[in-house]
Amino acid sequence: MRVLVTRPQAQAVEWVARLQALGVAAAAVPLLGIDGPADLGAVQQAWAGLAQHRAVMFVSPNAVERFFAAAPAATSPAWPAGVMAAGTGPGTEAALLQAGVPPAQVLCPAPDSPKFDSEALWPLLRGCGPWAGASMLVVRGEGGRNWLAERMRAEGATVHFVEAYRRSPPVLDETARAQLQAALVRPEEHVWLFSSSEAVQHLPGLAAGADWSASLALATHPRIAQAAAGIGFGRVEAVAPTPEAVTAWVRAWGKAPSSPSIQSQRS
Repeated sequence: MRVLVTRPQAQAVEWVARLQALGVAAAAVPLLGIDGPADLGAVQQAWAGLAQHRAVMFVSPNAVERFFAAAPAATSPAWPAGVMAAGTGPGTEAALLQAGVPPAQVLCPAPDSPKFDSEALWPLLRGCGPWAGASMLVVRGEGGRNWLAERMRAEGATVHFVEAYRRSPPVLDETARAQLQAALVRPEEHVWLFSSSEAVQHLPGLAAGADWSASLALATHPRIAQAAAGIGFGRVEAVAPTPEAVTAWVRAWGKAPSSPSIQSQRS
C-alpha cells in the first residue's frame, strides 16, 4: 500500500520522508499550491504590531512558514514575550516551535486530542480569558472559516486578520503525474491522504472523467472526508494528522485477515 501525500509541495516532501522513515511506502502528489501574500506590507505591519495581541492564531503550518518568512529583518526578538501562538494541530505546533516560538507560549490541542480543528482549540483559548478588551490576530490564507473569530468576539475580544499566503491550483511534475496515473490503474495498491478539502476538489481537474469508486482515501477531518466522498471515493476513513497515525493505519490494513475490496465497503 503506497500512501499518496497531497499536502503542498514542501510539506508533502517532508511527510513522505517521515513516512518512509517509519517503513511506509509513500509518494508526493501535491494537490494545493502555496504562494506568497498578495500584500506583503500588511504582513510586515502585522509583525510590527504583534505585541499588542494576547494571542496570534495560525490556521496551518503554511500560515506559520509564510508569516515568519515575511518577518522584517530587524525584528528582535523574533516572538514577543507574553503573546501566545495558537494552532489547531500537531503540524502547526511543530512549525511554531521550529520557527523559534518558546514552547511555553505555544497553545495547541494535546497530541491525543480526538480532533484537531478550531473547535478543539476553542476551549483552550477560552480558558486563557477573560478576553474582554483583549486582541487576537488570525494568520491565514485568503478567506477561511470565521467560526473561532465569532466565538472570540462573543467573549469580548477584538479579532484581526492578516493573509500571509495564497492558495493556488497544483502543477504536478512528471513524477507526481506518474503516481496519479498508477493510482488510477491500480487503486487497490494506493491510499490517498487528504488534509484539505480544497486539495480534494482539485483532483477531478487533474484526472477528468476518472472513476474513484475503487479508490481509498484517508482524511484528517470530517469535512475533508465529506469532500472525498463527494467526488466519488469508494471508501474514506478518518486518521489523525500525524505520520505515526497514518503508519498505524497502514500496518493495520496490511494485517487484516483478508483484504476486503474497497468497492465492497463504500461509504
